Amino acid sequence: MVEERADEARLQRLLGGAHTAWLLNRVRRRLELGKPVTGTVTLTAAGLEQRRAVERLLGRRAGTGTSLTVSLDEVDAVLRASGAAPGGLLAAARLLLGAVPDRVAEAAAETAAWSVACAPLDELVDRRAELATWRTWLDATGMLRRMAPEPDDATTLVAELVRVLDALPSTGLALGRLAAATTGDAHALDDGRPLATLSLAAVRVLAGAAPTGDGSAVERRAAWAAVGVHRDELSSSVLCAGLPGDTSTVVGRMAALAREAGEPCVFTLRQLGRDRPSLGAGDSVVWVCENPIVMACAADELGPECPPLVCLSGHPSAAALGLLALLVADGAHLAYHGDFDWGGIRIANALGERHAWRPWRFDTPSYRSALTEVKGGTLTGRPVDATWDSDLRPALEQHGIHVQEELVLPELMADLRSGPRW
Repeated sequence: MVEERADEARLQRLLGGAHTAWLLNRVRRRLELGKPVTGTVTLTAAGLEQRRAVERLLGRRAGTGTSLTVSLDEVDAVLRASGAAPGGLLAAARLLLGAVPDRVAEAAAETAAWSVACAPLDELVDRRAELATWRTWLDATGMLRRMAPEPDDATTLVAELVRVLDALPSTGLALGRLAAATTGDAHALDDGRPLATLSLAAVRVLAGAAPTGDGSAVERRAAWAAVGVHRDELSSSVLCAGLPGDTSTVVGRMAALAREAGEPCVFTLRQLGRDRPSLGAGDSVVWVCENPIVMACAADELGPECPPLVCLSGHPSAAALGLLALLVADGAHLAYHGDFDWGGIRIANALGERHAWRPWRFDTPSYRSALTEVKGGTLTGRPVDATWDSDLRPALEQHGIHVQEELVLPELMADLRSGPRW
């Protein structure tokens, strides 16, 4: 059977003119929305020429009044019967309008493509529930789409992102090496790169913070350090005092000289990794604090008599973890004290994932005792359990007060003078 062809010239006169453009536009809109070309359409405030054009199309009066209502089914029937468009209104519209995109179908296809692109992120959160906050932030901010506007680009970026996060936390890895191992590009995690932006937000959440930081270099370095990644071997450092040291390595001699002078010293990750120093702590207690003020006070009050003391300066850097690993390998026992707040607990939990340690006035009885002696501030932030003391979180929530190390310095100095209480 031979399909009848439309009379294009006649069709153009009937439906393709300026006065029927509104009718054709309504048909276009329905096609874009994936709707059938049926039912009625109405033009309010129709002009005389628009009304006459519809009358010529339908072959009858188009009614009276200011508005003009047209049955698309009637138009379809007229076009078929007249031979202007044997295929009806749909065929006529395609002939006059050309290809009309189905916006609904396109949107559905795009939604499906994005769902496929993001599926690995959902699988990641299923494995690591601690990243749920970050995943929610990605959707709320549209950050992934800002970094990769097209689903195909997002698929590649998400795959790299999952590989990076699956490698964390690390036991001490350079940022460039992490990037190279997970993406094949040593600069993929450089500041400003899409992968770095998304990864850093997740890293902050893994460290117990919000996905957004203050944007400073110090903050970014600290965030990466919290998951065992150092930006380079020189920027990662650790503050310490009272380590006996040795005479056979550079780090050992530096430690010995600092102890003799009664001064703290700083070691970089590069220095700690150059040769394996014996720092002389043996099986003694190494005291570990969160804040540099404790180190400064110990140097002022104890000088050369200060016992081995290491300061984490917040979340432990790769250098701090490296130094503690050296000390523990030589038989040292760690005793830790930090701020009585949610950040302090997270730092202690992170330290406990790497090394065994004893609480140094950092448990529930010590917290309650401190509250009777000092005036702390209002406790803020997201609560977290203390892995070493199940009663500490309830106590903090009950009182709603945080106690910083600076407020209990006398007690800490007394312990450093007299030795362990256990």
